[in-house]
Amino acid sequence: MRIALLGNQESWYCKKLSDAANACGHASFRLEFRDLASHVLETQQEHFFSYEAESSHIKLNDFDCLIIRTMPPGSLEQVVFRMDLLGRLEHSGVTVFNSPRSIECAVDKYLTTSRLAAAKLPVPTTAVCESSEAAMQQFQQMGGDVVVKPLFGSEGRGIFRISDPDLAYRSFRTLERTQAVIYLQQYISHPGFDIRILILNGNVIGAIRRHSNNDFRTNLSRQAHAEPYLPNDYEAELAVRAAELTHAEFAGVDLLYRSHSPNECYVLEVNAVPGWRGFQSVTKVDVASLVIEYLEQKRNNVGSAQS
Repeated sequence: MRIALLGNQESWYCKKLSDAANACGHASFRLEFRDLASHVLETQQEHFFSYEAESSHIKLNDFDCLIIRTMPPGSLEQVVFRMDLLGRLEHSGVTVFNSPRSIECAVDKYLTTSRLAAAKLPVPTTAVCESSEAAMQQFQQMGGDVVVKPLFGSEGRGIFRISDPDLAYRSFRTLERTQAVIYLQQYISHPGFDIRILILNGNVIGAIRRHSNNDFRTNLSRQAHAEPYLPNDYEAELAVRAAELTHAEFAGVDLLYRSHSPNECYVLEVNAVPGWRGFQSVTKVDVASLVIEYLEQKRNNVGSAQS
């Protein structure tokens, strides 16, 4: 196979995927979002390219698979164009992993939370609005202790907890002035850890428990530490169902228990571009090789269906 890795050039994840692909005899190439382009011709054909610094270009249509390993910030126009291009590329026959529709859902915290709640999965009480007045009303209804998150974001960036009304008002006003959507969830007192379960093709490939001693966020990028974890049947079912609802074939699902309430487990997030560096360091599961093996099977199935 010819595999495109859409991510930062220095990405550890791209290197691991490239090494796994090369070990199986596949060719891999690293691309970046800023270089993607489309040409729609008078002949009603469309060609997709990645432009290099030397003004040469790579035809994306020639790839068998494109693995998305990043979703960098951008303007609304840039984000819409990226998702549209990936969708059209998938329509042309390239396997895009995860699919554009799963990326589009999982990257949007509101859409993900809404879908999970509609399917009766347990999620924290959540409010999404644009005005500071509405946010203050929800802040008070949630008991005056909330976690504010950017609608788009990962690795705990831009997340903060507010329990002071004056600070809440100033924060919401600032977000309103910058034309941000205000996304807040009721703070859940937890025992200092959460659970990250990795899903591939509807199956649990492993899990870790992440601890933080000095931060309510348990992201490993924020110096939390991890240990291997064996999820029970209910936790595994929640994670698999959450991934299905976002159409993510490969996902990291985060679960959180309320302190002193062992039966209250919430789905916090579904990440369709999940990191696994910390996961692999403690579980020794070779995630990159599993991903490449899965894409081999997926492309073989496509070939069999076409023949």
